[in-house]
Amino acid sequence: MLKIRFKNKKYSAVWLVEPSVLIGRDKSSQLVVSAPNVAGHHLKINVNHEQLELVNLVPDSEVLLNGTAVKGPRPLKPRDTIVLAGIELEVIDPKADPIEASEEVVVKTGTTNPRVPKSTGWALKSNHSALKNRVFPLRQANTVGRSSECDISLAAAHLSRRHAELNIVDGVLYVKDLGSANGTFVNGRQVTEARVKRGDELRFDTLSFGVIGPADDMSQTTVRQPGKPPLNPGKSRPRPVRTAPATASLKASSEASVKETKPRYGAAGLLVLAGLTAIVVVALYVTRG
Repeated sequence: MLKIRFKNKKYSAVWLVEPSVLIGRDKSSQLVVSAPNVAGHHLKINVNHEQLELVNLVPDSEVLLNGTAVKGPRPLKPRDTIVLAGIELEVIDPKADPIEASEEVVVKTGTTNPRVPKSTGWALKSNHSALKNRVFPLRQANTVGRSSECDISLAAAHLSRRHAELNIVDGVLYVKDLGSANGTFVNGRQVTEARVKRGDELRFDTLSFGVIGPADDMSQTTVRQPGKPPLNPGKSRPRPVRTAPATASLKASSEASVKETKPRYGAAGLLVLAGLTAIVVVALYVTRG
């Protein structure tokens, strides 16, 4: 992400964040240039990731880009110099500027903290009018809340003292709610812990922020459900245990039942049967005689 600053480094540099940055005398401009011949909104820089375009909103005024007058939209790149009412501004890449990397940046409200030596590429841009589109660069680990001890301290009545954590792991941004009273939301959905990608809306209670960061190949934000382990695509599902065919089981059981029903006779039974047969034969003989 690129910045614009006064070439004499009199004031802090301003992040060039999507969709655009205004330059002028009006206090609503992201970069305020207090000079008599400067309009309230004099210049606009359109931002599409790191593709920049300079637009002169007051065509009759003299604005120079690298010594050439700006009449129509002009592309911008790092190290370009803009001259507005005799005041020089320059576009810089903080990662390639050792002076900018060593400067202090305001992170907490009313206090200054040393700048992280290496930019993470992630930041939060406020969508709330009270914060005037302020941009909060993110470290590897950040706490957000009402307490002055938080890395990003915001004076909001309904914000918890320690509301949430923002951590960058292997270049990926995660948010974790710290048991806040009024919740943490990603794109309007309340989360306990979630991966956040560039362009998402991150909200702490009513304070809304746009997420600025590297391009992400994920199509959707991933929300982690507490207590539910993630699926491991490398492990296959256990194979079902094969059982004997139903017909074989039925055949075996029927054979067993047939065996059970066969009569079993001992020696005494055979004698009784022979005696009964003799009696029947004698009776038939007598009847015929």
